[in-house]
Formats: sequence, structure tokens, C-alpha cells
Amino acid sequence: MATDSNAADFPTSVPQVIYSRIAGIGHSGRVALSLILRTNSGRIALPIVLLHLTLVLAGSWLAPFSYTEFHYKETGELQQFVAPSLQFWMGSDQFGRDVLSRVMSGATSLIIVSTAGALVGISLGTAVGMSSAYKGGHVDNIVMRVLDGLMSFPSLLLALLVITTLGPSAINIVATVAIVTVPRVARVLRSITLTLKELDFVQSARLRGESTSYIVFRELLPNTLPVLGVELSVRLSYSILIVSSLGFLGMGVQPPSPDWGLMISQNAKFLSIAPWVALAPAAAVASLVVGVNLLTDGIKQATGLPREEKPS
Repeated sequence: MATDSNAADFPTSVPQVIYSRIAGIGHSGRVALSLILRTNSGRIALPIVLLHLTLVLAGSWLAPFSYTEFHYKETGELQQFVAPSLQFWMGSDQFGRDVLSRVMSGATSLIIVSTAGALVGISLGTAVGMSSAYKGGHVDNIVMRVLDGLMSFPSLLLALLVITTLGPSAINIVATVAIVTVPRVARVLRSITLTLKELDFVQSARLRGESTSYIVFRELLPNTLPVLGVELSVRLSYSILIVSSLGFLGMGVQPPSPDWGLMISQNAKFLSIAPWVALAPAAAVASLVVGVNLLTDGIKQATGLPREEKPS
């Protein structure tokens, strides 16, 4: 069996009690939420995350104006760079558009694309990592070397290479985020599977003659749920930063959609005269990432997983 000297990103000494705890938690979302809300991080994260979810579901409807609407003075001139006021709570930009409306409407594309990319990456990474670890041997070695090659690129550089090849679009951004996510998730799940595959319940399944797919997805997968929950929240925060960075570089969701990263990029030059135009979307990105990171800490505390992790 292949050793884990190159791929152990997650401590293999995780107490077995964690896996038994999550078997009950996984069957009850209310119990899981209750455990998370007992932590300080979870209580702080909940309103932040709920606010952003509200923007995703109803941001465009709740916005005071359309994000493409131009506002004019009585003289016919654009209301450029109007400071925050009762009419424009976050001011207006160089085209007389309401910044608050653009920030609220921009949440939908960023969060949906980031979440979709993280989910696809988590799903593929889980399947690859667990199957590779369970098979072992040459299959495991080949898969790990391919993943090592992908991980040799910094995340943003790899994302830029992929999106430049595919072209900027929402679907391609999802694929890009997934490709960046898969290697890191696969290594974590491989490490856990290498530990779990030697336990009695897996050996019993083998003796019963169960197939590899049954053992991986029916026996092993449920015992990785606490780690998957943490990985999803961690990778979601990375996905948000990657999508925002691509938008900042002009490779994200394209206009007329009000992408937060692109809004920061286009308005950074106006910081000296109208700082609110760039700071509003920047604060939105920062608050979302902080909320997701706090949620990650809450999940770790609730499940008893280690709070310290090696940089990926």
C-alpha cells in the first residue's frame, strides 16, 4: 500500500469519537445547527451569512434602484460621485448609478458562482481522494502525482490559466474554481480514507463481498462528514476570493452584471475623490469571507476537529 508521506494534509490521529458523533449529526440538520450556534464563532457568523443569503435570494428586488439605472440632475447632468445621502445610501458612481443597488444585486452572481464551484470541486475531490486511497498501489501514486502537479501552481495563477483557456463566463468560472479546489480536497479526503479503510467496519464490508463503490460511498463517506463540512466552508471562502480576484482582473462575470471584484477594479482610481464607490464592494467581499471563516471555526468547534490546519 502506498505511504502517505506526501499527501497527509489532515491529521490521521483524529479521534474516532468524532466519526461516531457525526453519524448522528449528519441525520439532523437541526442538531448540527444547534451545535454550531453554541459556539461564539457560529453565533457571530449566522447573521452575516444570513444577510448575504438574503441578498442572493432577493437582493435585486430589495435594491432601491435598478443596478443599470442612470440618475440625472434637473439640469440633465449625471449625478456623478454623489456622497452617501438619503437618496443614495452608499453614494453614486461615475455614471450616476446607485452603489448600494449595484452591491446588493452583485451578491447573486458572486455567491452562486463561488458556491457552485466549491460544491463541484468538493464533490469531485472527495470522489478522487477517497477512491484513490481505497484502491492504493499504482493508481494512488499516479493520481497523487497529477494532483501534486496541479498544486504546484498558486491558486490564482492556476485559475487565470484555466479561465484564459476557457474564456470568461459564469459556467467557465465554476469549472475554474472546481479545478483549483479538487487537488486540495482530494488530498485531505485521501488522508482520512487511509485511516478509515483499516477499521473493522470496512474490513467487515470487504468480507461481505461489497463492491468498491459501496464501501467508498456507503461506508467511508458518511464517516467523513465533519471534515467535509469544514472543507466546504474553507473552500467556499477561497472560492469567493478567487472569483473576486478574477473579477478584479476583468476575467470574472462580465458586464452588465455588477461583479464586486470588477467594481473594485474600475473604481479604485477614484479612491481620492469618491472612496465609497470602491470601498462598498470591498467591504461586501470582506464581510462575506469573514462570515464564512467564522462559520468554519464554528463547525470545527462543534465537531471537535482541530482548529489549526496546515496551509494548502
